[in-house]
Amino acid sequence: MRVVIVEDETAAAVNLASLLRQTFPHMEVVAQLESVTDTVEWFSENEAPALVFMDIHLADGSAFSVFERTEIASPVIFTTAYDQYALEAFRVNSIDYLLKPIKEDDLRRAVEKLERLTHAGSGDYVRRTGEMARAQRGAQAFLVYVKDRIIPLRREDIAYFYSSNEKVEVCTLKGERFPFDRTLDTVMAQLPDGDFFRANRQFVVAREAIEDITVWFGNRLSVNLSVEVPEKVVVSKARVPEFKRWIAGMD
Repeated sequence: MRVVIVEDETAAAVNLASLLRQTFPHMEVVAQLESVTDTVEWFSENEAPALVFMDIHLADGSAFSVFERTEIASPVIFTTAYDQYALEAFRVNSIDYLLKPIKEDDLRRAVEKLERLTHAGSGDYVRRTGEMARAQRGAQAFLVYVKDRIIPLRREDIAYFYSSNEKVEVCTLKGERFPFDRTLDTVMAQLPDGDFFRANRQFVVAREAIEDITVWFGNRLSVNLSVEVPEKVVVSKARVPEFKRWIAGMD
C-alpha cells in the first residue's frame, strides 16, 4: 500500500513513518511532504496513493487549502495536536482524525476503518465521505472557537466574512466578531448562493446585511452594510454585472 505523509515537523514525520512500518509492514511511504505548496505539486504530478496522513497546520498554511488547489482522490487521515478542526476535516476526503502524539492503537483503528470502508462495496468511503460533505454543507450553523468556548453561529445571523493577512474573521448582524478557521473559498462552498456573495478577495457579504449600494470610481460599486467593516467593501468592475443579478434575485 502506497502512503504519503504530509507533515512539517521532521521528528513527527519520522516517528509516524516508523510507527507505520512497525504496525503495517505492507505499507510503503512513497513521499514525505512539508508544505501546502509541495503537496499540491506532488499530487499534480504523481499517481494518487492508497492513503494520506496529513497534518493540518503546515509551514505555509492550512492543509485544507490543499483541497482548494488540487484534487485529492485518496482517503485522508488527519493528524494534529488540536481537536478544534474535526468537523472541517470531514468536509474533505477524511476517514479519521488522530490527535498527536499518535498512539499505535489509534493508528491501527484508523487504518482498519479504511480497510472496512474499502471492502464495503456500495458503501465505500468515497460515497460515505461525499454524503458527509453534503450534509455539512447543508448545516445551518458554523462552529467558531474562542479560547475555551465553542460558539454555534447560525448562517442567518452572519453579516460578513473578512480575510486579511491570511486570517479570517466572521461578523454577525449584531456586530460581534470572531476568528474563523477556514478560507473564504471554503466558506463559499458551504453557503447558499442566494444569501451570500463573494464581493472581492477580502469579503463575503450576506444579503441581509446590505443597507444600500453606492456607485464607486471606475464603474465599481461600494456595498454599505448595516454593521461596521474594517475597510470599504468594493465590488470590482468585472463582478458588477454578476452582483447586480444576485442582489436583484435573478440567480
